[in-house]
Amino acid sequence: MARPLKTAILGLAHLHPRSYMPHFAAADTPVVAVSEADDALREAFARDFGVRGYADWKRLLAEEEVDLAYVFLPHDECPAAAVACAKRKVHVVVEKPVANTAARCRRAVEACRENDVLFSTPYLWRYHPVCREMKSLVDSGVLGRIVGCEGRCAAGGLHRYVEGHAAWMLDRKKSGGGPMLNLGVHWIDLFRWLLGGEITEVIGKNVRVNETYDIEDNSFALCTFDSGATLAMDISYTVPDSYPHGRDLYLAIRGTEGCLSYAPAFDSASQTLFVCSNDPRFGGAPRKTIAMELEDVPGYCGSLGREYVAEIAEDVRRRRTPKIGGTDAIKALEVVEAIYRSSETGRAVRLKL
Repeated sequence: MARPLKTAILGLAHLHPRSYMPHFAAADTPVVAVSEADDALREAFARDFGVRGYADWKRLLAEEEVDLAYVFLPHDECPAAAVACAKRKVHVVVEKPVANTAARCRRAVEACRENDVLFSTPYLWRYHPVCREMKSLVDSGVLGRIVGCEGRCAAGGLHRYVEGHAAWMLDRKKSGGGPMLNLGVHWIDLFRWLLGGEITEVIGKNVRVNETYDIEDNSFALCTFDSGATLAMDISYTVPDSYPHGRDLYLAIRGTEGCLSYAPAFDSASQTLFVCSNDPRFGGAPRKTIAMELEDVPGYCGSLGREYVAEIAEDVRRRRTPKIGGTDAIKALEVVEAIYRSSETGRAVRLKL
């Protein structure tokens, strides 16, 4: 039987640490210590989960012997923590987008590589059963040559970060940006994976409607892939509070021979993927609705989070390279930065492959 991996959480002023705890238990990666400067957050978490608490993550790393660290610090603080973990031979998972700049993300990734420790970031949509079916359909060729894609992620409003003890998300210096950097990276990573290619050019437009914080509330982008396919993204923090579950999500892919569309039902087990294709393999039934009932799993993102945390644990034990690694983290941030530059200049921005 594999030994438990002693795990630390660095940073609790975030929406997700508590909801990861069931996954750590299921993967036999027990959390033994946490760090958080906010006394109330730290003491409550330590009490609720029976772990040791530290006000400073540097002291935690100095005094605890851990195998793995999950980092949920403000984006501008994540790279330094990841580098420190790497130097102590502690494997690292950093909550997306890993850093407030691509350059700082790259330094963290390089430190992990130089010290031969695992680095990953949880772009969990790759683990979604519907997204895996989308990937299979794209790879099978039934959609033909991919021409256009759409990705919408509206999650709001700004108050949820204040209420969730993560107001730093609304401070550009700490976070690096608004919804495109915090949420858009999910779709950037997902479509890179779905299409198996890289984004080479972007046109971006950021819109700010709030008068309190120095981040955009809405971000729009047209992204061109090396294959010629175009992705249109609409990412925002402005979905109304009355919207079901506070999320408006949509994914679509269109090709020369078919298309598919999926509106993720947030917090619902029932999911439906629509597919239409002229391919002979769809003969007699060119339109299909694929229904799935997702397993009810407690914890962040349900079965997606559970599978990811368990897979990372096995990667550490077997010294495997994780499926989602440093290059994925860097690429997503490079695209976001290009979108922001395009919005500032009013011009298309090309990216290097």
